[in-house]
Amino acid sequence: MKVNVWLAKAIAIFSVSMLASCETENQQIAENSLIYCAEGSPASFNPQTDTSGTTIDAIANQLYNRLIKFNDDNSIAPALAKSWHVTRDGKMITFYLRKDVHFHSTDYFYPTRLFNADDVLFSFNRILDSEHPFHLVSEGKYPFFQNVQFSNIVKEIEKINDHTVRFKLHQANSSFLANLATDYAVILSKEYADLLAEQDRKDDIDVHPIGTGPFKLKSYQPGSLLRYYRHDNYWHNNVALEQLVFDITTSDTGRLTKLLTNECDVIAYPIAPHKIQENPELQLEEVTSFNIGYLGFNTHKPPFDDQRVRKAISHAINKEAIIDAVYGGKAEIANAILPKNSWAHDKSIQPHEYSPIKAKQMLIEAGYKDGFSMDIWAMPVQRAYNPNALTMAKLIQADLSEIGVQVEIVSYEWSTFLRRLSLGEHQTVLLGWSADHPDPDNFLTPLLSCSSVVTGSNRALWCNQEFDNLLKLALQTTNINQRKNLYFQAQAIIQQALPLLPIAHSKRFQARNKKVKGQLLTSFGGVNFAEVSKQ
Repeated sequence: MKVNVWLAKAIAIFSVSMLASCETENQQIAENSLIYCAEGSPASFNPQTDTSGTTIDAIANQLYNRLIKFNDDNSIAPALAKSWHVTRDGKMITFYLRKDVHFHSTDYFYPTRLFNADDVLFSFNRILDSEHPFHLVSEGKYPFFQNVQFSNIVKEIEKINDHTVRFKLHQANSSFLANLATDYAVILSKEYADLLAEQDRKDDIDVHPIGTGPFKLKSYQPGSLLRYYRHDNYWHNNVALEQLVFDITTSDTGRLTKLLTNECDVIAYPIAPHKIQENPELQLEEVTSFNIGYLGFNTHKPPFDDQRVRKAISHAINKEAIIDAVYGGKAEIANAILPKNSWAHDKSIQPHEYSPIKAKQMLIEAGYKDGFSMDIWAMPVQRAYNPNALTMAKLIQADLSEIGVQVEIVSYEWSTFLRRLSLGEHQTVLLGWSADHPDPDNFLTPLLSCSSVVTGSNRALWCNQEFDNLLKLALQTTNINQRKNLYFQAQAIIQQALPLLPIAHSKRFQARNKKVKGQLLTSFGGVNFAEVSKQ
């Protein structure tokens, strides 16, 4: 096997730090392999089933492809579909598929055919059809697709022939193609699924992945190490890296140390940017991201079921201090959910000014003259939209103490944090959102629609039917001025109800050894090593 030849010629030894319960493992790494220090473990090996940034970074672009993708300028480009046609009424989209695409050959699956239309139908019908034999695998949760109400958009998917597929929609949808270009709309192998069903191992489809992407899974040690090997039959380009290792290092200091000592070639969410920039062997890069960091109020729990209390809290928080202390000045204050570079951003929205005096007055009006006690859940991982939730929580804790509100800061291990959030145990939470594509619907629907309460991305648990109706109307027209007007109305509702407090729009940073060449970061979605090399 080629892998054995490569191992025999390996010339570098590296050590990977594990959790306290794990043993240290020494592995030989070849020069054309790369170690990426990630901040956490993926929650799934199928991005259809999980929307967390950690999962998307680790798997979406490494293991899988979509029918279409985004170009660097955010236009839509061919991928597994070489071309497509949209009817004049916008209700039918026909995709013409490539004929030369190989699925991964691994220790646990060997494909006997190339990618075809059956794989497309399987990948999406699993999501759409509640009676599909694989629908309830991974608990039947497909967050992104459920957030955008995919089943209400798609009427039917038809196989025209082995290399032609037609999506029939109930009605025209202005963001449909953008949704199919996201990191979640990946194509799975129906042949692999059929084998798993025959062997009564259907759960393996999201645990032992098979895709068409540039890398294939070799091994995984949760909380420690994720190892990929090159997919030698990758259809798109010649992949330079023979091996890609995700070294899971939750400590931001730990990741920086490993970069400085050459134990990692690239690190996620770097700290100490000046130290990195001063090192002649390192490079700090940034990309402008469509994101929002926010404080979400659980609108089902007192006292945050009262919008007067939510507004009082918003007036008590000093956003400028947060931008300086948490983002190092590398972010802008968010006055609204949509960032200023969104075409649907309403410039007329006035921010909630920082005014402890006004905050106290509003608490008195709401019946909390002597204040109250509350919790803030601070996520335990770093994100571009919030690089240090614990520090942010402490700043807010100090701000709120000035108006008589006592804050307890709560945090858990990441998977536990997400699980308990989904149960609605929190009062408030510091979280955020990184957009999957540039359409404004990708901010508003996942964060605040009624459907996203069910799927779990609406952490405010806020549901407003007037707001939902505006979003639906905006998707039914391609007239940009009509859409903009509808989104302006939707933002006005948010500003009045304040289910969450926008705090910051930030940039995403990454640090690498200068030996690493090629583009990794994009405005949307996870990192991509398909065209990365190491000199």
